[in-house]
Amino acid sequence: MGEADAAIRALACIVSACDKFGIGRKDNAMSHAELIGSSANALVARLRKGEVKPHDCLDALEARISQVENKINALPILCFDRARKHADALMKKPPAERGLLAGLPVPIKDLSWVAGVRSTSGSPIFKDHVPDTSDILVEKIEAEGGIVYAKSNTPEFGAGANTFNPVFGATLNPWNTSRTSAGSSGGAAASLAAGEAWLAHGSDMGGSLRNPASFCGIVGMRPTPGRVASNNRAIIDQTLGVQGPMARTVEDLALLFDAMSGEDRRDLLSKPRPAKSFLSEARSGWKPKRVAYTPDLGITPVDPEIADITRRAAARFADAGVVVEEATPDLSGLHDCFRVLRARNFATSMGPPLEQHRDKFKVDIIWNIEQGLALTADEVARAERHRTLLTQRMDAFLGKYDLLLCPATIVAAFPVEQRYLTHCAGYEFPNYIEWLAIAYGPTLCNTPALSLPCGFTREGLPVGLQVIAPTNDDAHSIAGAKALEDILNLGTVKPIDPRSGK
Repeated sequence: MGEADAAIRALACIVSACDKFGIGRKDNAMSHAELIGSSANALVARLRKGEVKPHDCLDALEARISQVENKINALPILCFDRARKHADALMKKPPAERGLLAGLPVPIKDLSWVAGVRSTSGSPIFKDHVPDTSDILVEKIEAEGGIVYAKSNTPEFGAGANTFNPVFGATLNPWNTSRTSAGSSGGAAASLAAGEAWLAHGSDMGGSLRNPASFCGIVGMRPTPGRVASNNRAIIDQTLGVQGPMARTVEDLALLFDAMSGEDRRDLLSKPRPAKSFLSEARSGWKPKRVAYTPDLGITPVDPEIADITRRAAARFADAGVVVEEATPDLSGLHDCFRVLRARNFATSMGPPLEQHRDKFKVDIIWNIEQGLALTADEVARAERHRTLLTQRMDAFLGKYDLLLCPATIVAAFPVEQRYLTHCAGYEFPNYIEWLAIAYGPTLCNTPALSLPCGFTREGLPVGLQVIAPTNDDAHSIAGAKALEDILNLGTVKPIDPRSGK
């Protein structure tokens, strides 16, 4: 290293130390480290009071991203110039008119469009795509004072629970950078864990909000279909895939959920915002009277260590006087049902692009599309009937319990080089989808489901507990998760510096 380089590095260390300890800054000003370590709700409170400006948050994020992004590859698309213009416009409004987020920055998953920002879906077909309009959920977030500064990485077209694609490569898990962050909202989850975001948007069909949340030690929620309005470009009555919030705590997740939710005429399934906010529900002090715990939903193998950690976490509800029972709903026939309906979705949405760009699709997606194109009307009809039956069975089961608890994933984060989980507890999976059954069970049953950090493996990897509530009872999924979060008190809400793996 030359003398000039050494001097520059020394100066950078001095500047960083001054920022960390507040040397040379104005009274009441927050350092970048303090801002990054704050909760979303705490920052919004300060933004509303004028103690922090949106530009301060953006500066802190830009500095943090420069420190850690090269270690995890979570936010490959940055749009800070656009973000600062949005912040300028927001600052011209009175604080009371700056929305629920009041100028807090939020990254958007790279399956959703943001006007003027590269939106690739992780596919070479769209690697240079820049839309002129934003998706509904982006419009809602921005209308509530959220500032988009980045797009988070996702698998190609969101397919697969390991976030890698031919455009940007793989996203690594901050808890161990040799491991996957899961998917398909893997970039969002990793950015939260590493302090590159306070809140993040994701989407979920077979666990794409919950799997990354579990692997990365943050909170992710699949809402009831229709709770968050979205652009259903191929299927107008889409209920398998939904948009949802992610955060480091339940209260922060509830804040973003409030900002994302609400009716929109462009989505015929969208629901009005409830009279009581999700944030107030999180703070209500509500706790369930009776919950069920199942290690496997009766449909999948589970790593014994994961079953043990989640069972012990669920049992802690008893500390609050909650009755905890081990019980399992009847979800038999689930696998074929999901396989058919998911394949139909792929064929509907991506059949035409496959005809034009077959050489640019990964083999797993080609398999999905071709499965869908080969379906008969009878197969689809049987799958739809069985989904109705599964929904009825789950509803009857949750008539006996306030909440159903189970692992969010059946293993902890596996090596990033492994495309998908091939086996678990002596069972070999027949395809790249079936290991996700514990997540796509709630999907098929239309229930809200939240992944809550509940412990760590012997290797120090996070484990998520899935908190499932009856359909449309998103509020109790959140309130119940908050109650258990307080009981567990794991102290994992602060961002971590990425940790290199073996």
